[in-house]
Amino acid sequence: MRRRIRENSLGLTFGLMFLGVLVAQAFAGHADFNQQQLTSGLEPISLARYVSSASFGVDVLENWQSEYLQFFLYIYLTVWLLQRGSPESKELDKAGRESEREQKIGAFADAGSPAWARVRGVRLFLFSNSLGLVMGLIFVLSWLGQSITGMVAYNERQLADLQEPVSWGGYVTNPDFWNRTLQNWQSELLAVASMAILAIYLRQRGSSQSKPVGSAHAATGIEG
Repeated sequence: MRRRIRENSLGLTFGLMFLGVLVAQAFAGHADFNQQQLTSGLEPISLARYVSSASFGVDVLENWQSEYLQFFLYIYLTVWLLQRGSPESKELDKAGRESEREQKIGAFADAGSPAWARVRGVRLFLFSNSLGLVMGLIFVLSWLGQSITGMVAYNERQLADLQEPVSWGGYVTNPDFWNRTLQNWQSELLAVASMAILAIYLRQRGSSQSKPVGSAHAATGIEG
């Protein structure tokens, strides 16, 4: 058991941190929501009602969709685009989808290769693109969830202000939706660009996201 925990400690740690932050967000969001309710002369609501509300849903999903958009773009763009000196980039002579030998596909699969890496056709295509496809699907579903919960939350405010509610199509073309969406997208894209560029010149000893401390600044695609 201890060995299994050690070998999966990165995923387990981030999973526990995610759950802890999500719970903290629920309590903080609940307190903030009720403070706004009291300011507006309305009754506070229970925590259970808040975490099942559109207000909580949109706050969670708008962050999820921006994160998975970041991963989706990064996975696909790093197939062809390079950054000299960055461990986040492939080596400068490996832009593109790479050869079957390099990717261990078909006849070049080794004993430890997954079964779908040994076949041809649709299964190989799906497996060869499965990481990007799943990240893209999660992004689309999170974006759709954000748009629906955001519409419900927006319409609740509209009705409270004695204004007409809007349709889903009306909401996704509304500045409120794109303001919430774009402020998340720009922060994620800035974070990716910062990581790719700063890792050229800065180091973190022992991290898989950094080059070895003594590697040249121009060394590309090398991780510690």
